[in-house]
Amino acid sequence: MSPKPRGHGRRDPFLRGVRRARTWPLTLLLVAALTWSGGSAPAGAGPSDTGLKGAIDTILADPRMDGGAASVVVADATTGERLYERDAGDRLMPASNTKLATSAAAMALLGPGYRFRTEVLSTGRRYGSVLHGDLYLRGGGDPTTLASDYEGLAARLRESGIRRVTGRVVADDTRFDTGRLGRSWAADDESSYYSAQISPLTVAPDTDYDSGTVVVEASPGAAPGDRPEVKLTPPTDYVRVDVRGSTVPAGQADTLAVEREHGTNTIVVGGDIPVGGSTTKEWITVWEPTGYAAAVFADALAEHGVRVTGTPRLGRPTPPGAKVLATHSSMPLKELMLPFMKLSNNMHAETLTKAIGYETSGSGTWSAGLSAVDGYLEKEGVEAAKLRQVDGSGLSRMNVFPADQLARLLLAVRDAPWYAGWQASLPVACHPDRAVGGTLRNRMCNTPAALGARAKTGSLTGASALSGYVEDAAGRELVFSIVLNNYLASSVKSIEDAIVVTLAGSDTAAGTIAAAPSVPGLRSADRKAPSDLECTWRKPDVC
Repeated sequence: MSPKPRGHGRRDPFLRGVRRARTWPLTLLLVAALTWSGGSAPAGAGPSDTGLKGAIDTILADPRMDGGAASVVVADATTGERLYERDAGDRLMPASNTKLATSAAAMALLGPGYRFRTEVLSTGRRYGSVLHGDLYLRGGGDPTTLASDYEGLAARLRESGIRRVTGRVVADDTRFDTGRLGRSWAADDESSYYSAQISPLTVAPDTDYDSGTVVVEASPGAAPGDRPEVKLTPPTDYVRVDVRGSTVPAGQADTLAVEREHGTNTIVVGGDIPVGGSTTKEWITVWEPTGYAAAVFADALAEHGVRVTGTPRLGRPTPPGAKVLATHSSMPLKELMLPFMKLSNNMHAETLTKAIGYETSGSGTWSAGLSAVDGYLEKEGVEAAKLRQVDGSGLSRMNVFPADQLARLLLAVRDAPWYAGWQASLPVACHPDRAVGGTLRNRMCNTPAALGARAKTGSLTGASALSGYVEDAAGRELVFSIVLNNYLASSVKSIEDAIVVTLAGSDTAAGTIAAAPSVPGLRSADRKAPSDLECTWRKPDVC
């Protein structure tokens, strides 16, 4: 995902006046094949084509898609009948629509009740309040572990009467392999929260569960020349903050930036921040999340009066026969699906991929997990040979999916026993509650699709996707998959939205097709996205 906006934290705008119009006025139930400003209809579409094909073809004729590629499918959700296809078999980058495959496979292969466990164990002998030996912190892969959860483990040790440990904390992260970053992930994303390293032991700083990150807040000093004041969440010495920035007079430009230096845990706060300016808030990845978890746990032990003699040691397996002293269990997978899919959390997707590998073959690797995902897709009638998936989240630009196969998956899962919970994890168009609307909460408002369309978003530079479900004006449930690639505009989201809104406002069975909604015209600023911007995800609008 991409950088969170500075100075705004995580406040969400409250959208008022949301309503869902199930039908549009008759005056709008017109021919959809209207020529929009600056665009021309593709071959096969024109004023004589008054059906769904003409409507969607006209939308896709938007000049922002000139020279681009589109793979689109619309189908009846009950019968599977294809109502519209446009290059359905073309393999394009799906971005975070990759999470549709990962999440469905996780629900099927791990089960809705699956929980991750983090345990504290020891083979040492207990003499009164002294434990002679090491404490093993064994990670099960939980991407939602908070600092407070490690405090809970420490508190339970204290409650058991342990006051001193003669050994050290040993962090056991052997459930997964040592591969920390996915294939072809961009090097310049290294410190960005959406590209955190993957380990079965990690820490999330807040209840968005952006595992493997710390929250850095930098505020202006009291007077020009003062250094910015910096706060870390959770408080930890595992990272070092190098404050190089300066407070400047009020009214001057805010150029403050926060970034971790490559291969280190040194976080540099540089640039200028004006007196009275807004706090800059960034979620920054750590280098080696196993060590991060061990450090946070060691701090928690000290705070609860449990003294450990040695320094933490990383990457060693827990010996056979070790006794469990304390356990923390994650929320069940059916609940984890909500922050995962609503907020499009990349690290959840990658952890689940490795967990699938571990649970199905005993190998906590990307290759084992993805092999199991492929096997699941094949059983559901998705042709895995016609797509390529190299990570769980869609962050890699090596992933390619045709809209045809995404639509097949959306159709196939509808009869799964866990479908209701899985579908509920999809973002809901224009729902103002971030926990419900997720990455769609600001889209398709005041249209027939508002509060009705449920879909997974996806964004990379030059790649955008939207796939999910919507009812048409007559109550017919439809499946849609829209994958757009190779455009130069900064965004094509309104093109995706226009297709879904047209579906929601039409009676597709009767052939009464709603006029295509107005799409914002092409601005000069939209002609080309910044060349140095790989991901367009922004907090709170993550994709």
